[in-house]
Amino acid sequence: MSGSSGTAIINLDIEGPVISRHLYGHFAEHLGRCVYGGLWVGEDSPIPHEGGIRLDVVEALRALDIPNLRWPGGCFADEYHWKDGTGPRELRPRMVNTHWGNVEENNHFGTHEFLALCELLGAEPYISGNVGSGTVQEMSEWVEYLTRDGDSPMVRLRGENGRDEPWRVRFWGLGNETWGCGGNMRAEYYADLARQYATYCRDHGDNRLYRIAAGAADDNYAWTETLMRQISCFGCEATPKNFFQALSVHYYTLTGPWDAKGSATEFDTGDYYRTMAAAARMDRIIQGHSTVMDAYDPGRRVGLVVDEWGTWFDVEPGTNPGFLYQQNTLRDALVASVHFDIFHRHAERLAMANLAQTVNVLQAVLLTDGDRLVRTPTYHVFEMNKGHQDATSLPVHLALSGAQRQVGDAELTTISASASVRDEQVLVSLTNLDAERPAEITLDARGGALLDPTARILTADRLQDHNTADASPVTARPFDGVRTHERGLALTLPPHSFVTVRGRRA
Repeated sequence: MSGSSGTAIINLDIEGPVISRHLYGHFAEHLGRCVYGGLWVGEDSPIPHEGGIRLDVVEALRALDIPNLRWPGGCFADEYHWKDGTGPRELRPRMVNTHWGNVEENNHFGTHEFLALCELLGAEPYISGNVGSGTVQEMSEWVEYLTRDGDSPMVRLRGENGRDEPWRVRFWGLGNETWGCGGNMRAEYYADLARQYATYCRDHGDNRLYRIAAGAADDNYAWTETLMRQISCFGCEATPKNFFQALSVHYYTLTGPWDAKGSATEFDTGDYYRTMAAAARMDRIIQGHSTVMDAYDPGRRVGLVVDEWGTWFDVEPGTNPGFLYQQNTLRDALVASVHFDIFHRHAERLAMANLAQTVNVLQAVLLTDGDRLVRTPTYHVFEMNKGHQDATSLPVHLALSGAQRQVGDAELTTISASASVRDEQVLVSLTNLDAERPAEITLDARGGALLDPTARILTADRLQDHNTADASPVTARPFDGVRTHERGLALTLPPHSFVTVRGRRA
């Protein structure tokens, strides 16, 4: 079957901005089985663990070079009171998770357990503070408890709870979705609150906070403008006070309304293309927010953080609707690969991104089934792409034929690509979104050559294929389809596939 064709021009001698490793971040909320049963099994579990932290999950995430982990929410963050999750576990008060399933939690996984998990992962913690139902004092004391050295009330409390040395915690969220579950606030009201909370989230010692204001949903550019105008105050006549170092945006890939999002595994080709068109919209959303930010911050001192992204489908039949457990197919993996290409293109403004979520929730990279662990198709995209972390982006220009498809009122380009270089090793990522047709692609390496190429591929027989504890048909494997070409390299991308090509720059 004939398909699309084209050339990917890669300028090996023109280096762009660095792709921060934090674009490959993760998100773990107290939601369903993400924390309890996913990351945490408790000290009495027969499942191998360290201090209650599940070790097969740690091993799998370490293989991704996980750079950061956002916690405790999400919506949960704005009803979480951190002191309830400290001290002897048997004495911690219980709480009701009103956002997710209305279940009771015992607070056994709290601040110390989360920071221990981050240390095991080699990941930086990203803590989302409580603005919705908390107080300025509560958040200020949490920062002090975590990061202050010497002597103070919170330092003494930390010592009583078994930790003398402070942690290094840079990333700090000033609330979450304050336009919705975080308080149903107006942008102007939240802007004032964010100034107040940021003021009392102090830098203790040499720990410098990277404060992230709770930003917009989707394409609400007015929210971003309000934050940039009133919080950062770059337009002030006096010397501006930079209250925050970044603001966030949340965007989920949906194929239907919230009350009928569709099945994660039972979908047709039309559903697939609607999903891909929705995923591609992320590029326009980031560009829109960046344009607003550029008007107030042309030097790009303030970062944009996409700290919730991913697919959102109906929960699996028979599971708790409040637990957001969904399977993860090849379709989800291709959503991830397209997102990373978009993130790479916006590396100058984009400071961080966090997939929702890490284990057992939404577009998880891992699923647990009792004592067994499943690596989802999305997991393999993260693993194949990890060479982009902290690499220097390389411009990629696509000249394509037959790679456009009309999806509703949107035109979907079915080929996506990005490239980077680190230590003279070039990594090229290529996605063919066409469900049925292959793509003939030439990698036109300019300003140098790509030597000793090797490649890997992620695909499956069916778009709906997914991995379980009993079978994993969607896994990365070597790809021998790369051949030399007079302008560089050439390869045939199979339908619905993700391919990475690695070579030495010379």
